[in-house]
Amino acid sequence: MGNYRTQLKVLGCPELSINAKSKDDTSAARKMKRARRAEANFYPTLPLGETSASLERERLDILMEMQKRNNDQVVRDKMARTFAYRRQEVVDQQPRIGDFKDRWPALFSQREVNEEFHRVVALPLESKFFEQLDRYSSRLLALARSKRGTAGDKISPILHTFDQAKDINLKRECLLKALIIVLGEDTCDLVKEFVDSREDDLSVDLEQVTMAVFSIRQEGCVELPPEDIGIVIEGVTVLNGLSSVPSACALLLGLIYILNLAYPKSLRYTFEVFQKVFMELDSQKMSPKVHTLLGKLQSAD
Repeated sequence: MGNYRTQLKVLGCPELSINAKSKDDTSAARKMKRARRAEANFYPTLPLGETSASLERERLDILMEMQKRNNDQVVRDKMARTFAYRRQEVVDQQPRIGDFKDRWPALFSQREVNEEFHRVVALPLESKFFEQLDRYSSRLLALARSKRGTAGDKISPILHTFDQAKDINLKRECLLKALIIVLGEDTCDLVKEFVDSREDDLSVDLEQVTMAVFSIRQEGCVELPPEDIGIVIEGVTVLNGLSSVPSACALLLGLIYILNLAYPKSLRYTFEVFQKVFMELDSQKMSPKVHTLLGKLQSAD
């Protein structure tokens, strides 16, 4: 097997090349660049006949094409063609989010996040996420209603909103918030809620956020849909104008895969559920807490 890997490296297999240890590399704990969350295309090869220089020209073409009207399909095709080049940039250079957004602005849209996630893991994002959330919704709701003590006190107003809600997106939002509390984590670490009366301070607040979903509502209009829903990473608003908080949560998971980011430590179990229960990625390896939760969710299947 070692000889096989050596031959692949000689033939130019990118994933082996980036992890090859040089003679002057004496670090015993060298950081390996490899798939860790069941990525199907963690480090893809460049398309046949393409080079970094030719794909860089394609990137510049995308910036030009984005300025034209009714040109979505052209941009979409070019984004698909430059996937391997873009992915290698993410893995090799680990760029800052603001810099990467400036280089690849077309990536930061709801449609392209879904497309790019599918390229990385070969699964649909939002449809799979919602299908699994809806599948476990009744058991998750029953589990949330059974909570007592501090967790029960936190879940109670969320369940009240769930019972009063008629919109499916609001019901899903309540289920996700209840899930976070069931896992012993804080909903505020994932969903930051603001009122528009603090608009002047909002940009300053978001600049301090490492990774979260945000929603902005009119003051005193809790029953109305938010005026804006988006995602902020490293203080940069990467997506906004989204349709719902659950959609934003799914897209945040997608962006973590696309940008090769680590899960927030304060939400490690929440994102493990998103990945291994909802998306069924690397589901054979679970922490005891998530494995126990899955058993309870599947008890009525």
